[in-house]
Amino acid sequence: MAPLSFSYEIIFHQRDDVLASRQAAGAAAAHGGNRGNARASFCARGVTAQVLPLAGLIVLDMSQFLSGPYAALRLGDMGARVIKVERPDGGDLCRRLYLSDTEIGGDSTLFHAINRNKESFAADLKNPEDLAVLRRLIARADVLIQNFRPGVVERLGLDYASVRALNPRLVYASITGYGREGPWSARPGQDLLAQARSGIMWLSGEEHQGPVPFGLAVADMMAGAALVQGVLAALVRRGTTGEGAHVETSLLEALVDLQFEVLTTHLNDGGRVPRRSSFRNAHAYLAAPYGVYATADGFLAVAMTPLHRLQELLGMPELAPFAADPRAGFTRRDEIKRLIAARLARQTTDHWLSILEPADIWCAKVLQWPEMLASDGFRALDMLQRVTREDGVGIDTTRVPLRFDGERPRTSRAAPRIGAHTAAIKAEFGL
Repeated sequence: MAPLSFSYEIIFHQRDDVLASRQAAGAAAAHGGNRGNARASFCARGVTAQVLPLAGLIVLDMSQFLSGPYAALRLGDMGARVIKVERPDGGDLCRRLYLSDTEIGGDSTLFHAINRNKESFAADLKNPEDLAVLRRLIARADVLIQNFRPGVVERLGLDYASVRALNPRLVYASITGYGREGPWSARPGQDLLAQARSGIMWLSGEEHQGPVPFGLAVADMMAGAALVQGVLAALVRRGTTGEGAHVETSLLEALVDLQFEVLTTHLNDGGRVPRRSSFRNAHAYLAAPYGVYATADGFLAVAMTPLHRLQELLGMPELAPFAADPRAGFTRRDEIKRLIAARLARQTTDHWLSILEPADIWCAKVLQWPEMLASDGFRALDMLQRVTREDGVGIDTTRVPLRFDGERPRTSRAAPRIGAHTAAIKAEFGL
């Protein structure tokens, strides 16, 4: 593995704040200096030749499953070097968490998706020798991410107070299920359980269905995204103060924040609970026609639209009484939506789009993944990439949904085998 001369220059030798170091690197680039070295080392790691905003930072990913690894993935997508610390025997439990019966190179597709562009450092945290080596590695890092249950890192001597003594500049990032304190702190921080405790299940589905969970691990993803924001803010502050920070979030806090719009309504309207539509519900707080409707050959999504416009465009005089009453969109929501559904079911999706889109009505054809992937709109975004491992194992996946200076960051390196980089990392850092 090529040594990261840019990382050593910026992070280890100078030990100046990140912002000042980046400015120095930028100045050197004008004379063919460090920036060129960074470009070469990043290409060796399988990262886009573009030097990204977090180039030179080292992240230790000690987390498992999805929330913490997602945060580490995003930091890596923005240029950081991510070293995944995992058990020698079995590694991250996510390696065996299957979303389907597809296995790639001995690991689940979920593991590959969330751990691309990382190195793997194997360490048994119950082994004193491995723990001592890990502490020396922590002393050289910029960010540490962990999502152990409260109390675990304290027993290992890897809590923030302990590692801060090793590395005062470290940004220590933690995700829990429900915070470090409180009656739920020791309960399993699992996505579905966090959704169940957050109230979010009462926003989807229809009135008669009972609670409906998201079809994605939304708590994990949102907590990981929130942690990235906190880490970036702490790194900026470190550039001013020279000091690290302890950044914390939880699955429950992330889900509460995700609901801030509708929860604010609940907190200020007398505590009324969401009232979902009993027909084609798409948003508990929005009036008709907001929803998804069956057509003769598929489905059509219709967003906020004045009823009198639909009356004209769809040829529906029966909407006239509702269009005249500004409150009817809520008070008679289901009745209105049933009328619209009956009308839209008579023709194809493309037929209705040919009428509604030229009139600037907010609507869209509902696509399945194959249709979306084949669409010109998706292809224009160039969102897919192929990543491969040293042993030839490859997987098709997405890229980070960002551009920097017009360029799309990419990586060609797939998720690592357990401990694939342990020896090289020990040699590089003198561990």
